[in-house]
Amino acid sequence: MSQLVGYMVDSRVRWTEYLPWVLALLVYFFLPEYLSLGARVLTYILFALSLDLIIGYAGIITLGHASFFGLGAYITGILAAKLGVTDPLLQLLASALGAGLLGLITGAVILKMKGLTQLMMTLAISALCLEVANKATFVTGGADGLSGMEIAPILGMFKFDLFGKTAYLYCLVLLFGAWGIIRRLIYSPFGVSLMGIRENSARMHAIGAPVYKKLMMVYTLSALIAGLAGALLAQTNQFVGLNVLGFEPSGELLVMLILGGVGRLYGAFVGPVVFLLAQDYLAKQFPEYWYFGIGLLLVFVVLFARGGVLGIMDKLLVKSRTRLAGSQPS
Repeated sequence: MSQLVGYMVDSRVRWTEYLPWVLALLVYFFLPEYLSLGARVLTYILFALSLDLIIGYAGIITLGHASFFGLGAYITGILAAKLGVTDPLLQLLASALGAGLLGLITGAVILKMKGLTQLMMTLAISALCLEVANKATFVTGGADGLSGMEIAPILGMFKFDLFGKTAYLYCLVLLFGAWGIIRRLIYSPFGVSLMGIRENSARMHAIGAPVYKKLMMVYTLSALIAGLAGALLAQTNQFVGLNVLGFEPSGELLVMLILGGVGRLYGAFVGPVVFLLAQDYLAKQFPEYWYFGIGLLLVFVVLFARGGVLGIMDKLLVKSRTRLAGSQPS
């Protein structure tokens, strides 16, 4: 517990935490041909942050996080294509609130379960959402997807362009805001209590902590952020397909977190970048077998880098510091 308290106290922003934002701006200015892919990467980083909040910090196991992501995408799509609500910020707000409400309702049931039962329940809820979207063709477009979306310029000034410049900066600003909120949360007493619940929920119960209430709060917040990411995907693609509610996005997101490092905050930044860049490269080189390459990459990480890419970097830093300390004269 003392380690957790120390973690809360040491909440200063380190210089290394500015690196992702510097790199993102460098991509904008020096790699304009990758801005469309970059906007997708930023969207999935936001999605991964929402999942890491409940898996990495609260220890809530789920395979159905795509239900919130997909709901956010469909709310934006329906507002834009069916109801004539074209303001992107209003779409974001509605998507976030809708996904948060679904998180609140489903969390009330899911969080009373443990282990495999909890895992299967999250998967079942995702499957139910997928089936509803598939059958409600008059609203969602069913298997054909939802197209014909009209997205107005952001704040009436910044129109989504074909080169992805507006979409990239838009996603970057929203990601930065969400990162600031999540970082502040995990370095707060609330965040420390979540890690305590993850490590030993029985002991947290024994000291009088409202475990269920805290889990409900973080699960709802996670769903809200996932809905925000789904809305971003719908706005930047101007299309919503059934795949956003399937098992595949949830599974891929978990792979991204494992690649980056679960419960590390910045693992949610590294994992989607590694996964999506590897996917883009392998799909071009081996269109039929690119998933095989992703599988090999995941096996390598699980066997030799339990902490993901950030775990490898930590080990290299420790070794370099040990060598430097050993080379200094006594």
